[in-house]
Parts: sequence; structure tokens; C-alpha cells
Amino acid sequence: MNGLYTILLLVLSNVFMTLAWYGHLKLQQMGVSNSWPLVGVISFCWLIAFFEYCCQVPANRIGFQDNGGPFSLVQLKVIQECVSLMVFMVIANMLFQGQGFRWNYIAAFGCLVAAVYLVFMK
Repeated sequence: MNGLYTILLLVLSNVFMTLAWYGHLKLQQMGVSNSWPLVGVISFCWLIAFFEYCCQVPANRIGFQDNGGPFSLVQLKVIQECVSLMVFMVIANMLFQGQGFRWNYIAAFGCLVAAVYLVFMK
């Protein structure tokens, strides 16, 4: 169960992370944040990132082997990177339609999947 909780928390964490890192660009496109000073945009993103950390830190603590979880530190990082890319692809397509995916994006994702396989090999 710790492995499942870890992955679910990582997905939620990456939703917040992607919104913190790229959501302000959508707000700018919509004209919502055009008049905000840079410090205002940064503060807004930090507020969202707070919730990212509220999910990321427990995910790592629950999932880490030394805390009774199923994953090594390297495995946690590789899982997080794959989850990050998947969440980014979904959110980018929802918020920034027309970005599309090219063949090399799919190939890069395949390399990440191969990385997960290699990290979990005994």
C-alpha cells in the first residue's frame, strides 16, 4: 500500500508543481496577470508550490525504504520524473491546446520508461 500511496501523492504533487511552474503563463495568456508585478507572480506560484511540497515530502517519506516503503532513493527519483512528465503532458494539452506532441517527445518518454525498467532491475 505504501507504494500506491507514494505514487498517488507524487501525481498530486506534480499537478501542483506543473500549475505553479506553468499556470501563470496561462493566466498571462488570459490577461488575468498581465498587470501583476513579477514579485506578485512569484508569490502566487509559491503559494501553489506550498501544496506541491505538502504532497511531495510525505510521498518520499512513505515510499522510502528506510521508512518502511518499497522504493530506494534512486527509484523514487525516477518514478517522480516519469510522473512529472505524464502530468505535464496532460496539463499542457489541457491548458495550452495546440502544443501537440512530436515523435521525439514520445521517444524521450520511451527512454524514461526504459530508465524506470533499468532502475527496478535486480
